[in-house]
Amino acid sequence: MTGEPMNLDGKTAVIYGAGTIGGAIAQAFIEAGAEVHLAARSEPALKEKAERLGAEYAVVDALDERAVDEHAAMFERIDISVNVISDNDVQGTPLHEMSVDDYLSPVVTNIRSKFLTSRAAARHMVRQKSGVILFFGGGNDGSVHRRWHLGGLVTAFDAVESLRRQLAAELGPHGVRAVTLQTGGIPESIPAELRDRVEPDLVGQTVLGRAATLRDVGRVAVFAASDWGRTITGSQVNITCGSVLA
Repeated sequence: MTGEPMNLDGKTAVIYGAGTIGGAIAQAFIEAGAEVHLAARSEPALKEKAERLGAEYAVVDALDERAVDEHAAMFERIDISVNVISDNDVQGTPLHEMSVDDYLSPVVTNIRSKFLTSRAAARHMVRQKSGVILFFGGGNDGSVHRRWHLGGLVTAFDAVESLRRQLAAELGPHGVRAVTLQTGGIPESIPAELRDRVEPDLVGQTVLGRAATLRDVGRVAVFAASDWGRTITGSQVNITCGSVLA
């Protein structure tokens, strides 16, 4: 087989959010040869994860415009940007019993933070004529509406997908891609006290009889961010194990 290997050698990746998803993507990026920088609000957990993975880190609030811009300005280049900070969502409450602030919380959090981090990365990428902005979650298929009481999270995911499409359209002529990793839920990322109740439903929605793992997420993220995924932009990469059939 000829051609460039699927690696991220020489790439600089900034990952906002150092939780389970962010950690899995960071580990996969590092294994693929990228220089990874983790950014999050809470230093103790962030420092521990960065040291364990061999990543750089900085305390950055992804909702703070000045903090995001100043952090991004420290880099000579940014090749990959991923924002997987907490959604600040409220689940388990029917919409007709939910406060407006609880409903809007994940919408405002997602759109504000992802706009800020995408904009900061795009300023580098437009100048470089290359780069990838990765999103995580997906939406617009309607399936998530039938599950549980998710509050404003569904609206947040749909809004982010609109942002992603617009970024892809505007940044594409500059060689910059915008891609979403569409998930049907990652059991390992669910709090332990809820996992036993939620996991069977997640798996039951799939056609493969299993849900994606954190390792799966990391590997697909490497593919989407690498030159092997260079034809993919303005789209979702479906890692739902068939819970969403496009």
